[in-house]
Amino acid sequence: MIGNVLVAGLLLLAPIDPGGTSGTGYQKGREAGVILRDSQIIVSGNGAGGTSDGYRVKRPCWYEPGMNADDMLKTQRESKPSWIPATDWNRHLESLKQFEAEAGKEGRWWTQAYNEADPASTACLLAMEPYVFVPPGATPPGGITLAELADIARAALTVPKPKVQLNPDAKSYVNLGTWVWLDNGGETTRSVTATLPGVMSATVVATQKNIEIDPGTDDKNRAVVVTTDCGQTGKPYFKGATEDDLECGVRYLRASVDLPRDVYELTVTSAWDVAVQDNVVPFAYDPIEASATRDVPVGEVQSTVRRGTP
Repeated sequence: MIGNVLVAGLLLLAPIDPGGTSGTGYQKGREAGVILRDSQIIVSGNGAGGTSDGYRVKRPCWYEPGMNADDMLKTQRESKPSWIPATDWNRHLESLKQFEAEAGKEGRWWTQAYNEADPASTACLLAMEPYVFVPPGATPPGGITLAELADIARAALTVPKPKVQLNPDAKSYVNLGTWVWLDNGGETTRSVTATLPGVMSATVVATQKNIEIDPGTDDKNRAVVVTTDCGQTGKPYFKGATEDDLECGVRYLRASVDLPRDVYELTVTSAWDVAVQDNVVPFAYDPIEASATRDVPVGEVQSTVRRGTP
């Protein structure tokens, strides 16, 4: 169980933890994630747990279906921890009337859950009733929807930061092709599933689409980008490759000695398409972009011409 919270003398019982991992993330400036509290939602998948790209869950709090009428009444009657003063417990007993009024009825109590990563969550919770009793097959205003479940999965979705590989690696030379590719360990798909056990589930999938190469200069007299066939992650250099084999990379046409720090700052951006699996909700997400930069010193091959001896 995540924990109980005492508010205004009422014991707010958190929903029973169904097991598994809860979503994690953060929210700072444009960076955002999801930290589920008092929630039964399970977040899982190989795309969870990394660095967020800044996507924010649209609503900071919501209701989730909880116990039936009789189980909730029994739980509330038996839930007094030893540390609660008798005066607070008496107020709690008074609050039991709302649960007693629904005893024996079909339906469930819906309880509060929230995204702790959102600074607006506290104000959102204060505007909600702690509990709402709902008949079978109905959803209360503010109840979690399938679209919002997909939104939680999207907020928890991350993609790996590109690991840029170059050949030549340490230093390149004027007019020599520099091969560019990403080392993702073969991973080109990431997914996150948000599940409300026994109720509904939504999966969001990110698929790596392509890479873009910025050589570190806009001057076409200094560099030419080659993107004949970069594919999802670029084309690794292979033994015996020639200049004619270069399909993804850059040719620097001038040395970097006159640049700040004597290097070109090459940036590779990886684009990932994002979609909700099986189109369970009728909308699409914007692509995720992740970038990384490498310093590329570029020199010139010096040649010496000597006169032959007569």
